Amino acid sequence: MENELRTDAKHLSPKEQFQIRKNIIRLSSQGKTAVETAKILDVSRRHVESIRRKYKEQGFAGIKLQKRGRRLGDSRVLTLEQERVVRDIIIDKNPEQLRLKGCMWTRKNIAEYIERVYKLPMPLSTLGYYLSRWGFSVQRPVKRAYKQDEKKIADWVEGRFPGIKQRAKQEKAEIFFGDETGIQNTANYAKGYAPVGQTPVVKVAAKKMKINMLSAVSSRGKLRFMLYKDNMNGEKLIDFLQRLVKDTDKKVFLVLDNLPAHHSKITAAWVEKHKPEIELFYLPSYAPEYNPGEYLNSDLKRGVGKRYMPRSEKDLEHSIRSHMKLTQLNPSKIMSFFKTPTTAYAV
Repeated sequence: MENELRTDAKHLSPKEQFQIRKNIIRLSSQGKTAVETAKILDVSRRHVESIRRKYKEQGFAGIKLQKRGRRLGDSRVLTLEQERVVRDIIIDKNPEQLRLKGCMWTRKNIAEYIERVYKLPMPLSTLGYYLSRWGFSVQRPVKRAYKQDEKKIADWVEGRFPGIKQRAKQEKAEIFFGDETGIQNTANYAKGYAPVGQTPVVKVAAKKMKINMLSAVSSRGKLRFMLYKDNMNGEKLIDFLQRLVKDTDKKVFLVLDNLPAHHSKITAAWVEKHKPEIELFYLPSYAPEYNPGEYLNSDLKRGVGKRYMPRSEKDLEHSIRSHMKLTQLNPSKIMSFFKTPTTAYAV
């Protein structure tokens, strides 16, 4: 084909490219057509026409070669293959497996790994650009109890809980997940702007205050809660169970963790007596992330932390009740606690 590019200019040096352009102009001035010029110089007719047009519009400046930009990969510390290896190591391994410091990947131990394997010094600032290009970002880890039994978790998610759901459907019961938490006046994580070097001061009550909460949430967006002081015990749990049964027009299946009060003799006796109204089930040990109530607790602490600093227990209780009542009016928010990777099974 006459316009097929026989010589790929990308593979020529800048000097050779410029020489071809000058020859195009020289042959054109001699009356050669674009087809003839392309055949003589072994380039495409389209290239000839493009150079002619640029010369006509801008003169010699139009065909002068511009300084090349840096090609992809030029001046990088790592080759593309080395980048692939390091990226895969971060995804597939943790630092401890490679005898590096820390339980999570940081720029410092990644740079240490690169220097150990490739004998290449990697500035931390440069490594930040690599990590960004690879699609990595700084993230807060999700904590897992090291005593967690994966087999028991799988049995709960794939076997026991589906059985509970089937029973609930047959008996027209409603499933709730219950959990306790404590909110303190010292756990306020408010942040704000201030001039550099002038740390803002927030006045707080010297006395440490704490209010506990027991709550229950359902995948249908229902929420019940009870505030209390001191530690959870059988009597307090029974008080909450009575309220939960009273506020629900169906039988209740309540899933709890393994707090000792949940297994107390007084609790077991009360539940047995009220079995037509309520039954208790228990999550596997050390598996809080499988309880949607944990995400309610986190939301509460963030919400209270953004409010004014409590000066008394009354202030703290008011903030908690206000946040929880607003949450009760937002079923979609409650249902979102059942949409995390570890709680989606409970829907």
